[in-house]
This record gives sequence, C-alpha cells and structure tokens, in this order.
Amino acid sequence: MLYIKALHIVFMVTWFAGLFYLPRLFVYHAMAEDEVSKERFKIMERKLYFGIMAPGAILTIIFGVWLLIDYAWVVYSSSAWLISKFVLLAILILYHLHCGKLLMDFKHDRNRHNHVFYRWYNEFPVILLITIVILAVAKPF
Repeated sequence: MLYIKALHIVFMVTWFAGLFYLPRLFVYHAMAEDEVSKERFKIMERKLYFGIMAPGAILTIIFGVWLLIDYAWVVYSSSAWLISKFVLLAILILYHLHCGKLLMDFKHDRNRHNHVFYRWYNEFPVILLITIVILAVAKPF
C-alpha cells in the first residue's frame, strides 16, 4: 500500500510540475514576437501537456482511486476534508482542461490574453496545491 501512495505522490508532483510550467510557457509565448519563437513554444507546450501533464494527471487519479478503494474509503468516506479534497480535485481537473483549451488557442494562433493574464493564471494551481496537501495531511475536519 505504501508503494501505491508513493506512486500517487510521484505522479501528483509530475502533474503539478506541468501545471506550474505550462502557464509560464504561455507567458513567454504571449510575449514572443517572431514566428520561430512562437512555433518553438507551440512544440514545447504540446509536449509538456500531452507528454507529462496528461499522463501525470491520469496516473495521479488512478493511484488516488486505488488508495481510496483499498484504504481510505471505509475510514474517511463521510469526512468533510475528503469531500473538500474531491471538490478541489475537480477544480484542478477543470484547470488542467482549461490549460488544454488555451494550448489549442495558441496552436491555432487564437490567443486573446496578454502575458500579465498568464502570470496571474499561473498562481492558481499554487493555491490548490497548498490547500489539497493541507487537507490530505492535516485532515482538519
């Protein structure tokens, strides 16, 4: 069971690394003025999203469900902290999918936001990470 928990954490870290870095790439992409740079960012963004973030998200969820089924569900199924964590996870998944939409906007040269928007957008997963980890470790309610 500890190996499953370890894998859940490893893939969560992988997923969040992508969630932190992709909007940063969007900042630079939004600032880019030459076509060579724009095309390079498109490649980097695509590889990060589909090669690291998506597998990290899927494997985080798989190992999280595994932990839930084997361990936590019986003990914590009615706990407010776990329900709160699920709500935040749903928001995180929506954020991830929205990053994919923004990726497609850049891919098709339809970006409508400036670099300042993406700088702020980049802060949202930090708040989710802090809150989710506190809920998982401290189980405050």
